[in-house]
Parts: sequence; C-alpha cells; structure tokens
Amino acid sequence: MKKKLIIVGGGAAGYFAAINAAELNPELEVVILEGSNKVLQKVKVSGGGRCNVTHACFVPKDLTEFYPRGRKELLGPFHQFMTGDTMEWFEKRGVPLKIEDDNRIFPESNSSQTIIDCFIDSANNAGVVVKMSSRVDSIDKKDDQYIVKTNSEEFIADYVLIAAGSNTKVWDLIKNLGHKIEPPVPSLFTFNISDERLKDIPGISVPYASVKILNSKLAEQGPLLITHWGLSGPGILKLSAWGALELFNKNYQFEIEVNWLSKRTENVLEFLKSQKNKNTKKQVILRSVFEDISKRLWSKLVKAAQISETTQWAQLSNKQLEDLANQLTKCVFKVNGKSTFKDEFVTAGGIDLKEINFKRFESKIHKNLFFAGEVLNIDAVTGGFNFQNAWTGGWIVANSIE
Repeated sequence: MKKKLIIVGGGAAGYFAAINAAELNPELEVVILEGSNKVLQKVKVSGGGRCNVTHACFVPKDLTEFYPRGRKELLGPFHQFMTGDTMEWFEKRGVPLKIEDDNRIFPESNSSQTIIDCFIDSANNAGVVVKMSSRVDSIDKKDDQYIVKTNSEEFIADYVLIAAGSNTKVWDLIKNLGHKIEPPVPSLFTFNISDERLKDIPGISVPYASVKILNSKLAEQGPLLITHWGLSGPGILKLSAWGALELFNKNYQFEIEVNWLSKRTENVLEFLKSQKNKNTKKQVILRSVFEDISKRLWSKLVKAAQISETTQWAQLSNKQLEDLANQLTKCVFKVNGKSTFKDEFVTAGGIDLKEINFKRFESKIHKNLFFAGEVLNIDAVTGGFNFQNAWTGGWIVANSIE
C-alpha cells in the first residue's frame, strides 16, 4: 500500500510542499484538496500580478528581522531553506528570476502566471493529484492515520499538511485537533486619513519618509504614497505589520507624525531661511525647493503653514518659516480606520507557535500532522517575505516525510 499525504489548501505553501514531497518520495501518493475552484490565488495577485517570489536577503538572522511574528521560530528553518535556495529551485525549473533595485525578487517574465505554470506543470509531472471544490469538513485521527472528509469524499492519510492560510473554517478543524489559535487581526493595511493636505493629490509619492505613531513606540521608514483614502506605500505597510495588534486594540483611531524629508541631514528650518534670502521675489507656492517633494504636495504644505498663494519668500515671517518646517518634518495626521492593501491581505494570527516543532513544521500534539504558510501565527512585512515563509515551511515538511 502506498502511503498518502493529504494537503489541505492549494496555495503557495501547499503546492510547494506537494511538489517537493512527490519528487523526494516517488512512492508517496500526494493529494491537494482545494475548497474553491481556483488554486494559487495569492500567487496570482502578488506584486501587482508579477509575483514577488522572495527577497534578496541572504543571511538567515537578517531575514528574520522582517517578521513581526515568527522571527525567533524561523531562524533554524531559514538555515535549512533560504532565499538563495528558492531562487535556485525556480531557476532549475526554467524560471529565471531577477533582483530589483529595492531587493524584491520577481520572475524575469514579470508575470505571476510563469510561477503558476511552473507549479502546475511540476505537480503534474510529479503525479500530484489536485482536487478542486473539495471543502474539508472534518479531520480525525484514528490510530496512526487521519480520516479526512470533504463535501464529497473520504480519505485515509498517513500524513496531513494543513496549508489553508487564514481560513476560519479550517481553523475550527485545527481547534478540534487540540491546537490553540491566536485570534486573527489584519496586517499590511493602509491608513484612512481625511485631511485637506492629502485631498485631490492621489498618486503623489515621496521616495523616503519616516512615520511614527504618536503615544507609542511604533515607527518606520520608507516610501510613502498618497491615495484617495489617505496614506499607503512600503513605509505605512511596514508600520501596519509591526503595529498589527496595537493598532487593532486602538480600533484604528490614532495620530501619526510624518517627516517627509527624513533622509535630509541638514536642518530644514535653516535651509528654508537660506531659500528666503536666495529667492526673495519669488512666490513660495510656485516651486518646491526639495527634489523629493512634488509641486502639488509642496503647495498643500505651504497652504497648511498659513502662507497665501501670493506670498513671496522675502515676506515670510519666522513663524511661517517654522510652521512650514513643521509641515515638512513633523506633519501630524489623524488616522480614522484602515483599508486592505489590494488583494494581498495578510493576517496576524493563527496556530500558536509554541505548539509547533519547527525542525519539521510538525504539530507537537499529533505526529505526522504538519502546518505551513499563513495558517501559522507568522506574518511579515511586504516584499516577498510571506512567500519565503511558505516556501521554507513547504520544503521542510516535504523533507520530514519518511
């Protein structure tokens, strides 16, 4: 009798584990059960449809720093399967990857379909069976095996991998097996801000800024993007990931302070004073004196500093100069709610990490019950890190099956 591995969830971690398990164990029967009628949905939408496969950080300890939850637990696993291993895995299968300027890694094709095709072809070639619209209704342990019932079939499995992400129905099945679930809260979200300074200028970006949440220790740096709803961009998304639990407890009502010029080392007020002497007859509002601040954002900040459209540099009072410096470096906004970051929704929450043996990504409660991907209480900032967690977990599970 062939041994059987049942994988619950046809996403990144599930497929990666299935392919590697089937290739390493040709005698193993591998079946993926996917509740919907589509597989690899997050792979499809990741990176704006280009699929941000992983990140060019090649030191395990450094890589763990991008995970608000799971940092300590992933150090050992990253020594087993790392970002460089991910690149080699895809390139061996005819999918060349490229490292972009911000260290995110994408397929050279710039299309997530390349990754999806690679997975589907590799799974077919390895004999993996994929069953769509197969919702798992129960998982029970009997002796050394598992009985997995779907809406249409029953399977007896020697090994079970649950890789169904933040699916609350599957979490109920996991609770029934005795595991504790940390309640889910959103991570990776944008900030809703209704403020005249951001109104009517969506799409404006600032390449490098710092943001801190007032009355907390939370602070981040990175590019900012003004949207129809408020603020987004890597700086905000990183802040939302690190602050996921704290911001949830604040009911997403808080104040932030933005320094639009955080990369500048000279004193901004002194620089503005020098501009006053240099541009005496010019109207302040007409041209930004900072290359990173667009004309449209500049005019908003100038008005917020109570400087009229006709005011010339020479006419600026010290108070107006100070107000303008504060708008540029200590710009306070009131956040009222959040918006999901496109389709790449990530949750903080999942299986309590104390209940997992990370040498095998195996349950400490039940032998041969494995977990990988977002079903665990592990999440990362944006940039390919959540996928790397999926690849590493899937690889280790595949190598743990004897």
